[in-house]
Amino acid sequence: MLRAILLRHCLIQVMLRSSLMLPAQKNDSIPFQLTEYNNLSVRAILNKTDTVNLMFHTAANAVTLTEESVKWLKSIRFTESTDSIKSWGSQSNSSGLSPGNFLEIGGLSWNKVPIWENLNSGQFTDGKFGIDLFKGRVIAIDFDKLLINVSDSLPYNIDQYQQVKLANEDDELFIEADCKTRDSVFKNRFLIHSGYSGAILFDDEFAKNSKLDERLELTGEKKLTDSYGNVLITKQAVLPALNIRGLELTDVPAGFFKGAIGRQQMSIIGGDILKRFNIVIDATRTYIYFQPNKLSGTAYLKL
Repeated sequence: MLRAILLRHCLIQVMLRSSLMLPAQKNDSIPFQLTEYNNLSVRAILNKTDTVNLMFHTAANAVTLTEESVKWLKSIRFTESTDSIKSWGSQSNSSGLSPGNFLEIGGLSWNKVPIWENLNSGQFTDGKFGIDLFKGRVIAIDFDKLLINVSDSLPYNIDQYQQVKLANEDDELFIEADCKTRDSVFKNRFLIHSGYSGAILFDDEFAKNSKLDERLELTGEKKLTDSYGNVLITKQAVLPALNIRGLELTDVPAGFFKGAIGRQQMSIIGGDILKRFNIVIDATRTYIYFQPNKLSGTAYLKL
């Protein structure tokens, strides 16, 4: 009996020592403001000097600042120029480059961060940053609590979310969804694009092949301007339903370029859709998870 007790005690001690050897799970929370244009605005500090509001952009892989904000910033110097920066409105654009900066967001910091200069960012923001800052970590966007949580593992309640397969192409994340028109259902691939304030923007080839101008109720036209000032004119319509693996949204505002082929090369799901879900992106960018939140039933933005 005594031997059994001693053996059990030794086993417990071994288990305790083993648990202490496990690496600690690190979790970082970044507060954000959801602007009236469906953008996620995050407070950041540059070079221990300048405080800016940066838009968290799921389709960006660089830190950028607007030309307007650069005018009043004290610590940023653009000493180089590059034409390798791309935006979703055009293939390439010339941009000033500041090669080495210290960036702080929430309790996280990065050294020697290159920063590019853009013409535009989301309304009420001075620039933007993308998911590349959180490489190898889980990103959870909680619209109920207005927090971006960056962690080493998936949330404990991930089984309450709908899992959707991601296609990761150079830090651009794509999902498939079903688009229901008046008489047909079309499967299409969408870029997850939190920098776009609207709900859906269809690519040119899909719009032409699906004859969206005939199958959707048209409601008008709208001008869009990308980060470099490229002006794009879209047709506005209403999509009867968008289904993301069983999560269905109805009467969704949608845009497309009627008759233009090659200008808009990818379809986009924007902030007016994304804000309706709490979202988790896994560390390997293999899956994205959606859970309807308190904004799921709100009216769509009138742009």
